[in-house]
Amino acid sequence: MSRVIHARLDVETDRMLRQIERRLGWNDSKAVREGIRVLNSLLAQGRRRKIVGLGQFDSGIPDLGSNKDHLKGYGE
Repeated sequence: MSRVIHARLDVETDRMLRQIERRLGWNDSKAVREGIRVLNSLLAQGRRRKIVGLGQFDSGIPDLGSNKDHLKGYGE
């Protein structure tokens, strides 16, 4: 089954769409379908974002982030 989508485009987006259609010989529907495919491929499917470096460093001190004795003088 096909799905019909109606979208309002601002002037700049409409200009880009027309440019893509002229360069590639596509119609509106083809440009939207391909745009969705490209966006989908750029997004990491099934992977959640994570903090870079999380869990990669080990100080050997198990309570480093929660023990106030380790934080004495920090920020002074």
